[in-house]
Amino acid sequence: MAVSVKQIALQTIGLEAQAIADLRSHINEDFEKAVSAIAGCKGRIVISGIGKSAVIAQKIVATFNSTGTPSIFMHAADAIHGDLGIVQQDDIVIVISKSGESPEIKLLIPLLRNFGNTIIAMVGNIQSFLAKQAQIILDTTVSQEACPNNLAPTSSTTAQLVMGDVLAVCLMELKGFRSEDFAKFHPGGTLGKKLYLRVSDLYPSNEKPMVKPDQPLQEVIMEMTQKRLGVTAVVDGKQHLLGIITDGDLRRMLRNNIRFDDKIKAADIMTKAPKTIAPGELAVQALDILRKNEITQLAVIENGAYLGIIHLHDLIKEGII
Repeated sequence: MAVSVKQIALQTIGLEAQAIADLRSHINEDFEKAVSAIAGCKGRIVISGIGKSAVIAQKIVATFNSTGTPSIFMHAADAIHGDLGIVQQDDIVIVISKSGESPEIKLLIPLLRNFGNTIIAMVGNIQSFLAKQAQIILDTTVSQEACPNNLAPTSSTTAQLVMGDVLAVCLMELKGFRSEDFAKFHPGGTLGKKLYLRVSDLYPSNEKPMVKPDQPLQEVIMEMTQKRLGVTAVVDGKQHLLGIITDGDLRRMLRNNIRFDDKIKAADIMTKAPKTIAPGELAVQALDILRKNEITQLAVIENGAYLGIIHLHDLIKEGII
């Protein structure tokens, strides 16, 4: 009976998952040496490889750079044709290879040793030329490729990729790399905005609706209509926030058949102790408060003083949602 596509897919996932699980036994003293050496490197981390390993090297370089470890990619084939000038005196070189026996690797390693740079081998054969020439070995040996012919790099490149991620995460922890640091390297797009955009970047562009507690309902409605935020703050003479009135408050009055007349003052219908946020908080924190409380506006206050309104639409416009 022919094997189904689903069975092939599940088998492939199983083999690659096993390759990742097997990495646990390779987290050893050499791994700790590698992390320590990279963390203390005064130069950059030059990462090299050939074939599929070169693609993995580029991904690890990208991950390192985005998490505070300056790195650069050097293709092993190009290195022996002029690109070896990339390597500087204080750099550490990570060479990635499954076999550790590729002709380009065998040419490259003696040159690197002559330069005196620390060589870290991420290799799938710890008896190989690369492993024997390196000062530190990161063992990414796999028992079987997911390829049905056990030839195409599949499980082995997955193991390399995960080993690179493990290095990056360990380095982040060792350096105390925080979300604020991450934001410095990711200023663009939604991710960047979630990490650096603050309430103070948004609310000043909005109107600042506010009324006094003794103002009649008609003036409250006029203020809300003119400022077009669906809300108005109720403040005292020093502009300290006393409460807020929203469109929802007005709808509830209608539902309860309360007459709209001048006898009703702002203080009569305002919500006391409303949800607020400080201007220095991240915009994503404002979104969290809005979602948890199922509201669309927040009053921005500092030391009790009313500064303005941040609206759900502000966050949608900025792509936070």
